[in-house]
Amino acid sequence: MSSNLRLILSALISFVFYFAWTYWANNMVSEDSALVLRSALVQGTLSATITLLFTFALEKSVKKFGQSSFSLVFVVPIICTVHSKTKQNIAIFKTFNAALNLSAQKASGAAVPGTLLAPLLPLLVQASIAITVNWLNQTPNLWLTVAPSIFFTGVYGYIYTFTLLKEREASV
Repeated sequence: MSSNLRLILSALISFVFYFAWTYWANNMVSEDSALVLRSALVQGTLSATITLLFTFALEKSVKKFGQSSFSLVFVVPIICTVHSKTKQNIAIFKTFNAALNLSAQKASGAAVPGTLLAPLLPLLVQASIAITVNWLNQTPNLWLTVAPSIFFTGVYGYIYTFTLLKEREASV
């Protein structure tokens, strides 16, 4: 299946599913049928659009991070300086430094594949947009409307990432 056909089919499925879900979720809590229909149209259109944008961003993210690995040592935040030379700050600094050194020893050679990180930025953008648009629309049942969208976008993101990587490996 071509990339464009996959994109269009995914967007269409996304629209139909989230239109129906949002209509059902909001019809339970509101008597205003115009608001319920508008909410369903907004979420269905938003989901279809975001599916297209998310997939595009995901392909770029996989291209950049998919074959990379990140050392676990760099995941831990590092305190660079101690601003005050009090006994408490020096003790905290030494304790934190000791914890970092121990973590570095334990994680020696361990790495997090870029594949695990690739979908996170597009997912964060999608979640922010979905929540904001539905909040602005005054969707009656906001969290029940957007939670499945965010969850399934995450699942879709990881499945799509692994599919892209398998296709890339098969063509090499």
